[in-house]
Amino acid sequence: MIVLMIAEKPSLAQSIAKILSNNNLQSRKGFNNACSIHEWSGKFMNYQVRYKMTSVCGHVMSLDFVPKYNNWDKTDPSELFSGETLKKETTPNLKMPAFLEKEARGVDYLVLWLDCDREGENICFEVIDSVKHVLAKPNDNRNIFRAHFSSITEQDIKRAMNNLGKPNKNESLSVDARQELDLRIGCAFTRYQTRFFQGKYGDLDCNLVSYGPCQTPTLSFCVDRMDKIKSFKPETFWYLDVELQYSKTGQSFNVKWSRNHLFDKDVVYMFYNDLKQSSSAMVTNVNLQEKTKQRPIALNTVEMLRAASAGLGMSPIHAMQIAEKLYTQGYISYPRTETTTYAANFNFKEVLVQQTKSSSWGSIAQDLLNGNMVNPRKGVDQGDHPPITPTSFASPEQLPGDLWRLYEFITKHFLATVSRDCKYEELTITFKIKSEEFSCCGKNTIENGWTELMPWKQIDFKEIPNLKKGESVQIGHIKVLEKQTNPPDYLTESELIGLMEKNGIGTDASIPVHINNICERNYVKLERDRRLVPTNLGVVLVHGYQRIDPELCLPKMRSQVEEQLNLIALGKANYRDVLKHTLRIFEQKFHFFVQNVSLMDSLFEDSFSSLSATGKPMSRCGKCRRFMKLVLSKPQRLYCEYCKDTYNLPQNGTIKLYRELKCPLDDFELLINSINKNLNHPFCPYCFNNPPFDDMKKGDGCINCSHSTCTHAFNSNALSKCFECQNGLLILDSTTPPKFRVICNNKLCKLIIILPDTLIKADVSDDLCENCDAPMLNIVYHKDKTPLENGQTSTTACLFCDNNLKVSIENYLKLANKKINFDRKKFTHKHKSGGGRRKKRVVHKNW
Repeated sequence: MIVLMIAEKPSLAQSIAKILSNNNLQSRKGFNNACSIHEWSGKFMNYQVRYKMTSVCGHVMSLDFVPKYNNWDKTDPSELFSGETLKKETTPNLKMPAFLEKEARGVDYLVLWLDCDREGENICFEVIDSVKHVLAKPNDNRNIFRAHFSSITEQDIKRAMNNLGKPNKNESLSVDARQELDLRIGCAFTRYQTRFFQGKYGDLDCNLVSYGPCQTPTLSFCVDRMDKIKSFKPETFWYLDVELQYSKTGQSFNVKWSRNHLFDKDVVYMFYNDLKQSSSAMVTNVNLQEKTKQRPIALNTVEMLRAASAGLGMSPIHAMQIAEKLYTQGYISYPRTETTTYAANFNFKEVLVQQTKSSSWGSIAQDLLNGNMVNPRKGVDQGDHPPITPTSFASPEQLPGDLWRLYEFITKHFLATVSRDCKYEELTITFKIKSEEFSCCGKNTIENGWTELMPWKQIDFKEIPNLKKGESVQIGHIKVLEKQTNPPDYLTESELIGLMEKNGIGTDASIPVHINNICERNYVKLERDRRLVPTNLGVVLVHGYQRIDPELCLPKMRSQVEEQLNLIALGKANYRDVLKHTLRIFEQKFHFFVQNVSLMDSLFEDSFSSLSATGKPMSRCGKCRRFMKLVLSKPQRLYCEYCKDTYNLPQNGTIKLYRELKCPLDDFELLINSINKNLNHPFCPYCFNNPPFDDMKKGDGCINCSHSTCTHAFNSNALSKCFECQNGLLILDSTTPPKFRVICNNKLCKLIIILPDTLIKADVSDDLCENCDAPMLNIVYHKDKTPLENGQTSTTACLFCDNNLKVSIENYLKLANKKINFDRKKFTHKHKSGGGRRKKRVVHKNW
């Protein structure tokens, strides 16, 4: 019998397999080269079985629209609220469904070790859908199990193996609902906004003008704070500044006026004039109190992210990635949790014993073991995962950089939760000068307690004289000072995380993603102290939503959706009903938004320049023969102000004019996308946006064009099928003579073969090589560098057979550290007539 077990990541699969096999296993690489399979023998449900442990790489499938809805030009965004969707492979190159099917074929039991959260439950059912039909008993769900665990420790993993459960369909459906809502709502608004505003304005500096049900309320928090700053009107206030001098010790100290400050200058001066002649202040009360600063509660995800941003200078998305690495390596427990209370059976002693090895806090851990440990404070149990704690000891040598810094914080936080409270004395002395009351406060630490682990949290020592009631203290000075009220500062990442949690925007796992999105999409800029300052685009968007439909950017709508998704996860709401109801609401809002978009557009007009006023002349339009402008701000595009047409351009390089050459199909001047010094792709801006042939895709350049006579299309420049990817064609690139290269026209293939620098001319001949049937090259060498006999400079040669040319292929293979043995004949066609001459240029589809 065979038991197949599947984890969420390859590193997790290896760690779990080592624990369950007691490190007695055999490993092999899967055919997708991304996942390994670990095998060992053992017992399962009292049967002797063969275990196979492997993994996925996150989600197996993702939701998308069927292809007909993916063309922005032909699809009305309103159709996306009801358009047909499909599940497709998240990463096609990994071939994950095929890999899982191969490994699951004929197995008797399936055990799922995906992360124990809702996303993990969803991946469980993606795996089940991929393999169920090839299991030994495909219709028997009793043979499918779910492992529940919170850390990669021997104790937790073996406990999970001995207490297998079943995957939770309701939690998986809640994720399906969220994915579909975000896809339909986000795509509909984003497509409409992007096409509308990028078609009118040239300096937006963003690839997408996006909307997201979570992203937009997140941005709104930042803009609201900026609005408060901009609208803030400082007010002048006055107060009495009084310094006292204690003659016995020579100490000088300031006291605070009981009225604090007043906004009426005359009133403050009235008090000043009454007191200025006084020479002493009388002590009317001395109050000494012992106070405590409570130890922290157990650590959850939100608090970890806030501390990482405020204290460690890490972005939330980076902190989450670091935490996941620590978890997969077995150093901390599962880092996605909302719970802040330890389980009743949590083994504190085991964790403390591990930490006694530390040179930094080992003595504190030992002290706690010796009887000084206190019960942790009661937090909140959300019923998900335990709080974040260290699960094994690590040293700075084991964990470099940010891995160590976050591990150190998590460990110190854990130790702090079971340490004594910080105790300190607070001495408050009240004085009277005539009828006005003043006071001062001093603090002195009695016991550092948990703050010894976190010095930045310690009580600031402030010394004041030890006075007694009835004593008189000399006045040093009495002044009237003038100040102004200050505006609030921009939100920090830490503050934003708190607002998102409070208002139910996102989950502990998705909060970092939403904050990262508004940064990457140029809606906010990260400034000093990790403060988020909205850009002009971010402000205009939020103000536009507020003009049209404030609910689109308020947190209320999303928090209500989250409540419905939680009900689906609990089995208390129907998945289809929630989808239908929510989509109907947002579809109505979308139509209302479209009808009133002019209210937002007026804000754009005031803030951004029109396309006609931006950019620089680049190339001639094939329709009007006038120069079109190149708009360099994101996204790069061409704009013809006479035809009022906009043409998208490649976004991954520098756009240049291609020697004023024209496309034979539409008369547009050709351009070159210069990606790097060795890679230049010619393209026609019109064909790039409107493919002229069925086998071309939107975004294809000349090397993917099947025009039969154009000297830039692959019919005129193809040499053979690509031996690297075996999907594309090898094309002669002569766009930047005297530098010649051979490249692949498959966008995913990185092959670049640099031809000898002694060439000054090269083009594809009509002749075929007699040895391998590949098209020959007409080449001309530099007269001083020719390798040809008798000083000849021109010849017709085969890239694959000529000794002077094939060295270029050998150099590529050597530089790329590849060993590819290929049969040239299977990559070339054999359509030739007598004497090796072609009847006509033919590029076979089976290349």
